[in-house]
Amino acid sequence: MSVAACPECDAQVKIEPDTRVSEIVECGDCRSELEVTSLEPATLAQAPEVEEDWGE
Repeated sequence: MSVAACPECDAQVKIEPDTRVSEIVECGDCRSELEVTSLEPATLAQAPEVEEDWGE
């Protein structure tokens, strides 16, 4: 397991060994949704907002 800093609150977020790049994880402190952008070293970025397409 590795850890990375939350880009929102700088808390340490645990990255499980089976986590993949582009997976979404949640910060335990501020509850932000974060995207795993790299595993070596582990880095996180704010997850992109999901927009609804309303079936278009």
